[in-house]
Formats: sequence, C-alpha cells, structure tokens
Amino acid sequence: MQTVISKDGTPIAYDRIGSGPALIHVLGATATRGLSADRGDAGEETQFTSYIYDRRGRGDSGDSADTTGHAIDREIDDLEAVIDAAGGAAFVFGHSSGAVLALRTAARLGNKITKLALYEPPFVIDDSRLPIPNDYVPHLRQLIADGDPEGALMYFMTVAVGIPPEYIDGMKQAPFWASSVAVAHTISYDGEIMGETMFGDPAALAQFAAVTTPTLVMVGSESPPYQQNAVATLAQILPNATYRSMAGQDHGIAPEVLGPALAAFFLG
Repeated sequence: MQTVISKDGTPIAYDRIGSGPALIHVLGATATRGLSADRGDAGEETQFTSYIYDRRGRGDSGDSADTTGHAIDREIDDLEAVIDAAGGAAFVFGHSSGAVLALRTAARLGNKITKLALYEPPFVIDDSRLPIPNDYVPHLRQLIADGDPEGALMYFMTVAVGIPPEYIDGMKQAPFWASSVAVAHTISYDGEIMGETMFGDPAALAQFAAVTTPTLVMVGSESPPYQQNAVATLAQILPNATYRSMAGQDHGIAPEVLGPALAAFFLG
C-alpha cells in the first residue's frame, strides 16, 4: 500500500501492480481496492502499471471532516492526486459510478487522462425502469445521520440498483455485506457524482459532449434495457467514443473479458 495526499489534505491509499503504462482503476459504489475484482485484470500486470485506489471514506483512505456536499470536486481532486503519483498523465478505467467520476474528471483535467475506458455508467435516461427519486441523496444522508448504515445500503440496493426487497435477507449472508455496510456512508458521494443523470432525462447526458478524450464505452449484452440505452446514448454524445457490447456480460464483467478489451483499446 502507498498513499498520496489529496488537495484538501485527505490521504488516499492505493496499490501499484505490474509494469508498463499507468492505468488508474476507479471503482464503483461501496467497492474497495482490497475486495475489487479489478485487481490486475486478466494478466494486466504484464502490460500496465495498474493503480487501484480506495476512494475517500473507504478502505485505508481518509475522508474530510465535512462530508456533506462537494463530493464531485473532492473526488476529482483525489483521482488527480493518484494520476500525479503515476507520473502526471495516465489511462483511466472506471466501472459503474466510478465510470461517471472518471468521465467528470476527464472533463475537468483534459490531457491528464490520455485515454478513458468506461464500463456501464449507471445512467437512467428512459422509462424502462423507475428513475431514482429526486431526494435520493438527502435520504441516504439522513439514514447515515440517524446511525443506520445498513439501512442506507439497503436503500441503495433496492432503489438505485433495483434489487427486489425480498432478496436482501439472502444478500446479508454474503461475505461482501459487512464490508459494504462499513462504507455505506460514502454511497451518497456516488449519488452526488451521478447527479441529474439518474432521473430519467436523456438531456442530462448532453453535458458530456465536451469530453474529447478518446473513450471506450462498454456495456454487457446481458444488462437490462435501461443500461443498454444509456451506454449507447453516451457513446453517441462523446465526440471520440468507441462503443462495444461485451457478449455474455452483465454489470459484473468478468476480468478475463475486461482485461483484453482494455489492452486492445489502450495499447492499440
């Protein structure tokens, strides 16, 4: 483990794996570097120097004393600090809400991200599923303020992810549940980063038209229609996008499928 200090003084922990061009991994909601399936995807360590970091408030990374608001700016600063630790410019791969953070960072930092790969940013821009409620982030914050992190995780799983409530009791027996509860206070950060892109309005994606970074935009062929439409729409909006549907994959893409796709795009 190594650490870098973000702009507001928060320590951000990361692992550095392999050798080759720098590739930063930006994880989705509740994921930590210790439990991430993205570690050294499919032999990546022989092609890239992979930087896998704990987003603020998770794992071995710190957090600011004021955790209300400003998540977008702070998390962009965190990612920039990791890029600087990697030499000042890097490839970046983002998964789920981490893909949206990576996209917003590319809009802010420009050439510091030389190429960008995104897997299933979870936008909701049509009526094929219920949009996220407008009070989603405030409700998450209130659950945390009330001392109910498990309630916040359950709210995220049922309302944002769309898992039927009757499945939750079974999920509580899974190994990941306790670690997810431990970082549930950060789910509102992901909600801030998603912003207006979860409320069912396709016009919300127009803001990304200014991102000129060469970008690989990926979706799993087995993912639901709302996700398929959202990713295809983003690929049409981004001026330098390459779109790929990953056969047989859903939101949890297999490392042995993801690794070669990243290598072909970043090194091709």
